[in-house]
Amino acid sequence: GEVTAKIQQAGFKIVAMKLTKLTKETAGEFYAVHKARPFYGELVDFMSSGPCVPMILEKENAVADFRTVIGATDPAEAAAGTIRKLFADSKGENIIHGSDSVENAKIEGSFFFSTQEVVQIHA
Repeated sequence: GEVTAKIQQAGFKIVAMKLTKLTKETAGEFYAVHKARPFYGELVDFMSSGPCVPMILEKENAVADFRTVIGATDPAEAAAGTIRKLFADSKGENIIHGSDSVENAKIEGSFFFSTQEVVQIHA
C-alpha cells in the first residue's frame, strides 16, 4: 500500500510484516505502558477495531529516521509529506506507531514476531 511504499522509499528494509487483528486484551498488553493515561481506553478500542500491520524495519538510525518519516503524533502538527500528515485522521487515530528507542523497538518487535519470522538481511 501507500504507507508501505513511503516507508521503503525512505530507505527502510522490511524484515518482518504481517496482517493481523488485535483483540482488546492484546492491544491492552501492547500499550500497557499507557494504562494510567486518560486516552488508554480509546487507544485500546481503536487499535482493536480493525486490521493491524506490524512490521520490523531496518536502517541505519532507524528509530530517529522513522519518527521523522511518520511525523508528529497529532496529524495537525505533523510536517507536510509525513505519513501522519497524509493518512491520519486525528491524534487518537493516527494510523502508525513508531518505537521511541532501540530497546523498545526490540521489545515491541518481539511482541508480534518470533525470531523465525524475521528475515535477516545483510547489506
